[in-house]
Amino acid sequence: MSNNSESTKLKNSTYNVLSALGKEADFLYSTVNKFIQDAQNDGNTKLVELWNEIKQDKQRHLAKLIECLKEEAKNE
Repeated sequence: MSNNSESTKLKNSTYNVLSALGKEADFLYSTVNKFIQDAQNDGNTKLVELWNEIKQDKQRHLAKLIECLKEEAKNE
């Protein structure tokens, strides 16, 4: 039995990638669009631009984390 649990155990670094991936995805898919909408509703174009810039940065981070996770999976 310990052999099975050893083969399914995540390395800390892999867990960290998964954790960061979840946080980035949560922000992208449930938070940032609301922030953009609120800024639009307030007529604050500077904030709309800022939130869109942050959204683009987070999308790049998410893509990098996905690639990293793919590499981690190959090495497990």
